[in-house]
Amino acid sequence: MPTPAIDLEAEKKEILRRYRGLLRAAVHSKSTKDRKAIRKAFDISLEAHKDMRRKSGEPYIYHPISVARVVAEELGLDTTAIVCALLHDTVEDTYLTLDDVGQLFGPRERNIVDGLTKMSGVFDPGTSAQAENFRKMLLTLSDDVRVILIKLADRLDNMRTLDHMRPDKQQKIASETLFMYAPLAHRLGLYSMKTELEDLSLKYKEPEDFQAIESKLRKGKAVRTRFINAFTLPIRRALDASGLTYEIIGRPKSIYSIWMKMQKQRVSFEEVYDVFAIRVIIDSAIEREKADAWRTYSIVSDFYQPNPDRLRDWISLPKANGYESLHTTLMSPSGKWVEVQIRSKRMDEIAEKGLAAHWRYKHDDTSDAARSASDNLNTWLTQIREMLESGEEDALDFIDEFKLNLHSEEIFVFTPNGDLFSLPKGATTLDFAFRVHTQIGSRCIGAKVNHKLVPLSHALSSGDQVEIITSRKQKPKEDWLKYVITASARSKIRHVLREEERAIASDGREKLRKWMRRKELEFSSANIDSLIKRLRHDSPHALFMRIATDELDLDRLGGYAVLKGKFVWTRAKKIAAPAVPERLEEITNPPEKGDVLLIGEGLQKIDYSHATCCNPIPGDPVFGFVMVSGGIKVHRQNCSNATNLLSKYAYRVIKAQWTSRSAEQFEVSLNFTGIDDVGLVNAVTSVISDAMHVNMRAISFNSSDGTFEGRVKVLVTDTDHLKQLQAKLLDVPGVWSVERVDEG
Repeated sequence: MPTPAIDLEAEKKEILRRYRGLLRAAVHSKSTKDRKAIRKAFDISLEAHKDMRRKSGEPYIYHPISVARVVAEELGLDTTAIVCALLHDTVEDTYLTLDDVGQLFGPRERNIVDGLTKMSGVFDPGTSAQAENFRKMLLTLSDDVRVILIKLADRLDNMRTLDHMRPDKQQKIASETLFMYAPLAHRLGLYSMKTELEDLSLKYKEPEDFQAIESKLRKGKAVRTRFINAFTLPIRRALDASGLTYEIIGRPKSIYSIWMKMQKQRVSFEEVYDVFAIRVIIDSAIEREKADAWRTYSIVSDFYQPNPDRLRDWISLPKANGYESLHTTLMSPSGKWVEVQIRSKRMDEIAEKGLAAHWRYKHDDTSDAARSASDNLNTWLTQIREMLESGEEDALDFIDEFKLNLHSEEIFVFTPNGDLFSLPKGATTLDFAFRVHTQIGSRCIGAKVNHKLVPLSHALSSGDQVEIITSRKQKPKEDWLKYVITASARSKIRHVLREEERAIASDGREKLRKWMRRKELEFSSANIDSLIKRLRHDSPHALFMRIATDELDLDRLGGYAVLKGKFVWTRAKKIAAPAVPERLEEITNPPEKGDVLLIGEGLQKIDYSHATCCNPIPGDPVFGFVMVSGGIKVHRQNCSNATNLLSKYAYRVIKAQWTSRSAEQFEVSLNFTGIDDVGLVNAVTSVISDAMHVNMRAISFNSSDGTFEGRVKVLVTDTDHLKQLQAKLLDVPGVWSVERVDEG
């Protein structure tokens, strides 16, 4: 089929139209100097990308313009950020160099573009390139936080244009976004961006669920609008009488947050009670914000009964990302709970634009209040820098540790002097000690919490007063990693332990050198590598550690001869290295040879095994995962482990799809709920065995207060067979829901 002709004139007009839209969005870049810098960056990017096109066939320049517009309009950043957004792909993809950027614009722009340039080169075996890129991107936090904001804008535009990618690429990018970028946007206070990233990820990971929720929200819009208008009418009248300047907004919750509640609470869309929230935004001077917010709360709660367990005061104690707001849940006259958020205009901007708004307030407003608004976030950024500077070697370990604190709830604890520290919920006395200072953490032997002696592993609660007890003889131990939950404390402990390991390994290296000299072997890299391979170790460090700790007795090493100072291995018995534990679970019950799953880019028949965590069956969207042992294991795309695997180990994921139905049967577990009644068990089993001729492996029922919950293991041939069975079970009187569940 011939490629359609490209209308270059129409494209030029569209590029110009988008550029003008960018200028209109750049409300903080109005001076002649600012406009000249943006134009210069645009012209350079346009020229550098002139022969490049996106997967959609559109000119590549559309992407940097879109990223720059997100930076200007949705994040409200300055000229420097807009310039760098326009140039963010030039150094990696075109002839432009970092030195060119520095000469044309200046050192700040050079450093930011350097931070944005994707890293390339050789990565350590078993290390995901994406994880290493992310780690290196975070390193730029120590230079300029605009790097990470532009990177998030770049990811948002990529997600908005994901339609044009192959399905397997969509899965990988959506998983990576959901695993790391959306939580990062949340942690930086970018709630609007976080919501869109989550919704777009769900659109590709669970398209049917996404479309169903989106459709129901769209159909219910008119009903919601009438409800919100009626609910807020008395509140508006009272606020008008009070003299407060305000705005009331009613908006639905995000599709992803509704979907998550449906999954966690195992309820339908109709049973999610807080599908929307009402926001009251008051226009107050910064010194009156807190008083006016509580005054508004008093007015709101005069009309509707609040739920005392659902009041959240993030104005007195803002979240670590700077979020400030009052949240309350009120009972409406129709019997529905309604969440109401109360905040000032400044708080609302920070809630929507997070770190970007903090960054601008810090630079544009020199008041104490504006500066203090960024303190919590700056503390968190400092902790990230400390983690990065501690020399964490494994990028995947770093990502795991970093992600631990992205979504955590917070507690607030005090020192004996009354200083306030925020920590993630579940943090221990040892976490607190390392938060105060690395030396205090390293020498911690215990603590007094509210004047009572507690161990290192004691979990703290909000309001605790903590006094750390130290000893000069104390030093971090391996067990301490079990006592902490914060990434920064874990990173500091590992750093000290690695230093000790290096000293031990150095002793082992010296022992090996002396032994080789006695045996007239050269102490060379070739001989060390030969010994590592023979003993099945994965690094010189591991070999040196075994020698230093006497786990490996070199004098008992046999099966070799020395020829010209080198090892010559024979067939004699060798000393086996300890088994390396598998990172992922072992999978049992390999499929029979007659399976019809095709694997790889060439879609070939290759031996594989089913992942027990999700039990894929023919018809399920699946992917192959190459294990450390070399085997291939097949997971469902919506498997609970899929997001983790696709984002962290994307280089080990391969394409897989079913080509036809097989006569083989696969075990599936179903949960069902409903109203308990006489003969219900018999009706369910009759449908399974008699009507559908499906074999059962196991069945169980539990009833309580007139309701029941049951589980059955059945053997089906594919997803169509499974759907037919589910539909038949739902027709049984009294059965409310029938859902497939993962045993893993």
